[in-house]
Amino acid sequence: MNARTTLWPDILACPRTGERLIETPEGLRNLGGQVQFPRLDGVPALFAEPEASLGEWRDRLHLLLVQLDQHAQRLHGTLGQDALLAATRERLTRLHAATLAHRELLADLLAPLELATRRASAQTHLALRTRLPSDQWLTSYYANIHRDWAWGDAENEGSLALLRQVIGPAKLGRTLVLGAGAGRLAWDVHQQLSPSLTVALDFNPLLVLLLARLVRGDTVALYEFPIAPRSISDHAILRELRAPTPTRPEFHPVLGDALRPPFLPGSFDTVITPWVIDILPEAAHLQLARINNLLASEGQWLHFGSLNFNLADPAMNYSLEETLELAGAAGFTRPETSEAVLPYMCSPASRHGRSERVIAMRAKKIAEASAPPRHTALPDWLVTGRAPVPLLPAFRDQAMATRIHLFIIELIDGKRSLRDMAALMEQQRLMTRDEAEESIRGFLIRLFEDAQRGQRY
Repeated sequence: MNARTTLWPDILACPRTGERLIETPEGLRNLGGQVQFPRLDGVPALFAEPEASLGEWRDRLHLLLVQLDQHAQRLHGTLGQDALLAATRERLTRLHAATLAHRELLADLLAPLELATRRASAQTHLALRTRLPSDQWLTSYYANIHRDWAWGDAENEGSLALLRQVIGPAKLGRTLVLGAGAGRLAWDVHQQLSPSLTVALDFNPLLVLLLARLVRGDTVALYEFPIAPRSISDHAILRELRAPTPTRPEFHPVLGDALRPPFLPGSFDTVITPWVIDILPEAAHLQLARINNLLASEGQWLHFGSLNFNLADPAMNYSLEETLELAGAAGFTRPETSEAVLPYMCSPASRHGRSERVIAMRAKKIAEASAPPRHTALPDWLVTGRAPVPLLPAFRDQAMATRIHLFIIELIDGKRSLRDMAALMEQQRLMTRDEAEESIRGFLIRLFEDAQRGQRY
């Protein structure tokens, strides 16, 4: 691989324009000066529209804190019941105290988000066709934090060992980990495989800000709430998270989007994608072209994780064989592969855990791939509002379902039974009485269960 001469942060680029970023007393900005990129606790926040993205994360933080308050109130109210078992009271008391403390610990860790700061207009997101995934929350990968930095030695060591198998004697050089999560694999690679530079990029501020503190040598206390606690004392456990050893120089957490990576072309000798290419909402061939673009001549791509594509287009839910073929079409050699069965999220405090058959792949860049278009999360008819809204099959189906659900809701008056409601639906010729009764029952079961279901944090 070619030796790189640029130094951090000279490889940083504006994710909106692709221009090189420059340091100013106020922080990073692009050469044109249109965009300033703030630092959060020293971590550069390199979203295409940083204020809009950070504004969304602030909104989600605010909602999380409100939900934790509500959860603590529910626990407190339940503790007021007289007929509780002694063990039940002990469990609820533990959870109530832990929930209140958990809220404060998260608020402290995420204080660099500056919750009180007013968010930028949502229209800026639309103009750039970017948005945060609606199913990703600050705590979406919360359990991974404890796996990475508290009890996951077996999984962490097995992951690095499998990656070593495909790396062999190759040097990593300047290394980017796309979708680094809580950062343990990136940190282990940096500590044990000695890249000259490691950049760990993720879009979740909770994970990135925690990683930044750990690599500085801080100890961070956070609660673990296991999925299936083994005992009352395991329902809420205060863990002390820390890096096992001092972090080598040139390890840099970055807050940004893997679909718009904020780096100049050819900046890295190695790009690692752990549990990423099958998770991102973008076709794999575009991701591989983007990875190729980030690599220097003769650089290498390392994949780690399972392959479980789940896109709307079934043609893009690739098998292993198809993924290997795609790599060749994106300017890489056919990947070398190695597989192993590894433990996955096996907390010692939980009865829940499983094993995963994980695959590691290594491919060398042998040709330049055409730069892919910048990722757009939304189509023009949503962004501009001028083009006709297409009558998609999903819209038609939803329209019919919504009409039926609204009709059912309007029939609920505290007097009618399921059979009464089914008879009225038959009169409206929406469906037969038997079909209607089963449909109404299923719909109301979902509503009832949603109302009864508690939330875990």
